[in-house]
Amino acid sequence: MNIGIDKMGFYTPHLVLDMTDLAHARGDDPDKYHIGIGQSEMAVVPPTQDVVTMAANAANQIIDESDKQAIDLILFATESGVDNSKSGAVYVQRLLGLTEHTRAIEVKQACYSATAALQLAKDYIAAHPQRKALVLASDVARYGLHTPGEITQGAGAVAMVVSANPQILAISDQSTYLTQDVMDFWRPIYATEARVDGHFSANIYVDFFTNVWTRFKKTYGVDVTDFDAMLFHLPFSKMGLKALRTVLPADETVASRLTDNFESARLWNRHVGNLYTGSLYLSLLSLLANGTLADNAQLGLFSYGSGAEGEFYTATVQPNYRNGFDQVKIESLLNARQQVSVGEYEQLFSDQLPTDGSTKKLDIAADPAHFVLAGIDNEQRQYQAH
Repeated sequence: MNIGIDKMGFYTPHLVLDMTDLAHARGDDPDKYHIGIGQSEMAVVPPTQDVVTMAANAANQIIDESDKQAIDLILFATESGVDNSKSGAVYVQRLLGLTEHTRAIEVKQACYSATAALQLAKDYIAAHPQRKALVLASDVARYGLHTPGEITQGAGAVAMVVSANPQILAISDQSTYLTQDVMDFWRPIYATEARVDGHFSANIYVDFFTNVWTRFKKTYGVDVTDFDAMLFHLPFSKMGLKALRTVLPADETVASRLTDNFESARLWNRHVGNLYTGSLYLSLLSLLANGTLADNAQLGLFSYGSGAEGEFYTATVQPNYRNGFDQVKIESLLNARQQVSVGEYEQLFSDQLPTDGSTKKLDIAADPAHFVLAGIDNEQRQYQAH
């Protein structure tokens, strides 16, 4: 029985910043952003969106009535949670109208947790093949204005329905993983911006990829030439390219195939920025939409979360994979975004919701999303459809 990703949805806020504008404002050469880190645009989050609304909007793109009846496990992967106790999955369950007879929990380990959630969902479906699971990867990447990490910010959510006999991707049982206590990136409970040692984190990322990939090859007797595409967690799109270059073979045909598919896989990430938990899976979605994949194409996927945890696993593209996502809707979402100035971006970045228990009502009229955050009342976030 094949188990894997049956449907995929994606959402990012309706505001976006051109990286050329940011480069000029920071006194940098735009090539440092466009080529050096491989980013063209950055998603900007209005106060009416957070990880819950983004996850709900992504899932709403793909969930139908049959899904609502079959989904009884919701796994919400994020490192930008809105509550230290209540999971984002519980809010999403209500917003989407999913059955109350479900498990709804939040999963955390930096950017890796969506892969952990996906593997947990796969195991659940193996035991309950008539059911479905909803995996949500939703985050807001924040490093602070005028910081080295500023140019790798972003926001968005990827939603995945996991089932038996999936339309998009069958996930194999082959994987290798690694965990080490490394302080390359973290965010204290009291902070709204992450702490990161950029160069150290980039080196750890490549080290973890080398470790799990080498172990995978030895354990399962495969080589890079066995894959049609290699996918990577993309905190910025140049990062994955650095890792790919460490394994490109001498065979020019294979190297060209892997490189071309990588370019297709990072296309949408270039225009959104860092999704943390969702970065690998937006890259997967971008490859499916923009690449050229034959039936049964073999994919290798590297997931990484600072702190640190990594995993390499494989999956097989299914014959009708394009039926599992709405490319037109996603491209329309990206193309319809409103450009903001650097000043507007800085104001939105600084205008955070109150943390002192006070009430705040938000103007939702300008937000075109279906699900929005209307404010905070009695220390409770007010989510609604609109």
